Amino acid sequence: MVITSIFGCGSMIYPDANVDPSKNNRATFKQDAIDCATAYPVVDSGAHIKQRIGCMNLKGWR
Repeated sequence: MVITSIFGCGSMIYPDANVDPSKNNRATFKQDAIDCATAYPVVDSGAHIKQRIGCMNLKGWR
């Protein structure tokens, strides 16, 4: 069970590169990350992490 949880957490990699080269910069990343963090506040279950990753993916970050 411990092994499964370690590999399960490793599959959630926070996106860091945008598919649009003009948006692939630190300022845009920071603003998009703040937007996603505001939209999905921290919850005890940790579900906010997956939701924030999904939000970033919708904004073009991979």
